[in-house]
Amino acid sequence: MGIVQRVISWFGFGAKLETRANRNLGGFQKWFEPYNMFARSGQLDASNETIFSAVSRLSNSMASLPLKVYRGYKQVSGSPVAQLLEYGPNPNMTSFDFIRTLEAFRDTSGNGYALIQRDVRHQVQALWLLNPRKVKPVQESSTKELWYEVQGDDGTYYIHNLDIIHVKHFHTLGYEGISPLDVLRNTINYDTQVKQFSLSQMESGIKASFILKLNGSLSDEKKKAMLQNFADFYSKNGSGVIVIDSGQDLKELKQDIIDLKVFEVERITRSRVAAVYNMPPHMLGDFSQTSFSSMEQQALEYVQNTLLPIVRMYEQEFSRKLLTSKERAAGTVIKFNMNGLLRGDIKTRGDFYFKGIRSGWFTPNEVRAYEELPPEKGGDKLYMSRDLAPIDSPDRTIVPGKEVKEQDESEADTDAGSEPE
Repeated sequence: MGIVQRVISWFGFGAKLETRANRNLGGFQKWFEPYNMFARSGQLDASNETIFSAVSRLSNSMASLPLKVYRGYKQVSGSPVAQLLEYGPNPNMTSFDFIRTLEAFRDTSGNGYALIQRDVRHQVQALWLLNPRKVKPVQESSTKELWYEVQGDDGTYYIHNLDIIHVKHFHTLGYEGISPLDVLRNTINYDTQVKQFSLSQMESGIKASFILKLNGSLSDEKKKAMLQNFADFYSKNGSGVIVIDSGQDLKELKQDIIDLKVFEVERITRSRVAAVYNMPPHMLGDFSQTSFSSMEQQALEYVQNTLLPIVRMYEQEFSRKLLTSKERAAGTVIKFNMNGLLRGDIKTRGDFYFKGIRSGWFTPNEVRAYEELPPEKGGDKLYMSRDLAPIDSPDRTIVPGKEVKEQDESEADTDAGSEPE
C-alpha cells in the first residue's frame, strides 16, 4: 500500500475524503477535542483489589523496562523513533505513562491500541492512545488485509493495520484479544457476593454482648431499670467483679465479626486471577505455597514466563510498524532491556560478572555499563584466563592471542618410535 493511500486511510473514504483531504497533518489535533475517541473510559472497576493489583503490577513492570532502538549490538539514540520512545510518544505523555496505560488497556479490555501519526514524509511523528471500546479489527473481503474500524466524533474511520499499534491478549479466530475480565467474570461476581454477605452480617448482626437469664418474668419498666443498673455498673467497673442476685444467670455472648471462610474465598480469587494473568500467586499476595528460599526462583519465573512473552509481542509490533523496511534490513530493532530484572542480588551478580570477564564473555566496561558506572581506559578488551589450555596440549601455559600448534599424529608416532643416535 502506498503512502498516499495510507494517509487517506486516516480520514475515511468517499464523502469524508472531500471534507478532510484539504486538512494537513498539522490540523490532526482537531480530531482530539472537545470529545474525542481517545482513552477516557474503559477503566478498571476499582472495587476488586486483586485484579487491580495484577493490572498494576504488569503495567508497572512493562513501563519500567528501558525501551531502546538497536542496530546490531549498538544502541541508536539519534533517530526520531528512538527519541520518541525514550522521551515521550506524544506531547501529553512520557514513555513510562504511555507503556503503562497501553498495558493497562490490554490487561482489562484484552486489547491496547495506539494510532501512529506520521508527517508528510511518512516519518513517525507521534503515538496516540485509542479507547479500546471504540476500535474494532476488520478484514477486507477482497485483499484480506487487516484494517481497524474506529468510532470517531463525527463518523467511522478505517485505518490500515500498519498505522495502528495493537497489543493484545490471547485470541483464537480473528484479531481481537480476549478480555481477562470476561474470563474472570464469575470469579469477580462470587468474590463480590461473599464480601457483600459478610458486610450485611456485620451490619444486621446482634450487637448484644451479654445474656441475662431470669427465673421469673418482669415488667418492661423493671427490665429497663435492671438493664440501666447493669450498664451503669459495667461502664464503671468493666474489668471488676459483677455481682448478680440469686435466680439470675449472666453469660457473655461471643461473636466472630469476620467469618474465616472469607479469607479462603480471597485466596481462591487470588489464585484464579494469577492463573488468568499467568502470574505467580505470590505476586498477588498469596504466600501459601511460597518459601523464602524459593522467592528468587519465583521472581525469575515471573520474568521468564510472564513478562518475556509480553515483551516479545511489544518488540515485534513496534519494530514492524515504527521502523521502515530499509531499517529492518539493516538490522535495526526495537527492544526492551530486561537485564535489570535478571541481575539478582549483589553476590549473584558478582559471581556472574567474574565468570563472564574471566571467560571472555564481557569486557570490564560492559560490566560497568550494566551497573551504570562510567567506562575506564583499557576496559574494552576481552580477557581469557591463562590457567586454561586444551587437555592434549604439551604446553599447559597459554599466552593470550596465540594458538597451540597441534602435533601431527604421524610425526608424533615417528618421533616416539625412533631411537636417539
